[in-house]
Amino acid sequence: MAGNLLEVFDFIAYGTFAVMIGRVFFPARDAFVSLLLSVATFGIGFVTRPLGALAVGLIADRRGRRAGMLVSMWLMGLGSLLIAVLPGYASIGPAAPALLVLARLIQGLAWGAEVGPATTFLLENAPPGRSGLYASWQSASQSLAQFAGGLIGLATTALLGGAAMSGWGWRVPFALGALLVPVGLLLRTGLGGEPPLPAAPATGRLALLRSSGALSLGCALMLLVAGTVSQYFLNYVTTYALVALHMPSWLALLGTVLAGLFGALAALACGILSDRTGRFAVILLPRLLLALSIVPMLMLLHADPAPWLFCLVVAVIAVLQVGSFAASLVLLVELFPPAVRSTGFGLLYAVAISAFGGTAQIVFTALIRSTGDPVSPAWYLALVNLLCVGAAWILMRRRPAHR
Repeated sequence: MAGNLLEVFDFIAYGTFAVMIGRVFFPARDAFVSLLLSVATFGIGFVTRPLGALAVGLIADRRGRRAGMLVSMWLMGLGSLLIAVLPGYASIGPAAPALLVLARLIQGLAWGAEVGPATTFLLENAPPGRSGLYASWQSASQSLAQFAGGLIGLATTALLGGAAMSGWGWRVPFALGALLVPVGLLLRTGLGGEPPLPAAPATGRLALLRSSGALSLGCALMLLVAGTVSQYFLNYVTTYALVALHMPSWLALLGTVLAGLFGALAALACGILSDRTGRFAVILLPRLLLALSIVPMLMLLHADPAPWLFCLVVAVIAVLQVGSFAASLVLLVELFPPAVRSTGFGLLYAVAISAFGGTAQIVFTALIRSTGDPVSPAWYLALVNLLCVGAAWILMRRRPAHR
């Protein structure tokens, strides 16, 4: 999970520093246009996720989960290094945004390749009765990556100041991520305890992927969509605080730190709770609470953007979102037979992330711009979370056959 944390850290860092990256690579007279181009480039990184999930998922299902995780680590290191050293538009003109897009495409391949093998490895190595806790480390590591990104952002802002941070300080997290990739590779090379891989039967891998049923797969996709949109709102919180609430940069970055910290704690707590009480209550209740509370919380925050209230709202969203998502991971992985688990779960996850995670920040930004209402993204969050509650209810009636 240390390797998983490094991968997610590099991916999240772009969303955290989208405003600053936009100024360097997409200079425009209208600051909003610069931001929109920057978050659109963030979305481009999702285009290659399904390809990474399919290609590396097949490697993980045929040659072992560790082999797939090593490939994803190499790819993420390359993408992060490119972003760290790329000259801006002022130096090389249109080549700068073109190369930034290439780096994002490589990062997309890496993260698409990561989630299937890593989550499957965790689940398959869990002792009896602790699969929820083990799988929850996947969500916890993502939150810890967000925590690390915000903390480094706060530290570099305090040390360098706003001008240096906008000019080159935003590159520091990407450089650190690239430098730490060898550590992740070393840890993963030494992984042991991988169970023997089951062989695909004569019916073939495609038939196994279809065996879960269209309705169950559709409901599972809805769970991932709700988790994706909600999580990327948390990743967007720095930009939201700067653009919609006009808060100082230190407070916006503090929101990212709090989202990561409370999300990690909620993931592990809900993973343990799901092992003791069952998955569905831990999935359903936080989603329902988030759907019902997100609009009033953002309305209240917009009416009174006090620092303490901003921190409280971010913490509540993080606990409800990450806690529910962590509890759902075991259910989602077990939809697929072991012989196609890395490919199946990774591909389903990548499709949800690509279609809805890749567009989330664009949708949030465009909603605020078109309506003039900073609360407008909350209605989108409420809708997808309500749909998730219905999907989880259907899945509860259609328990996965594969264990």
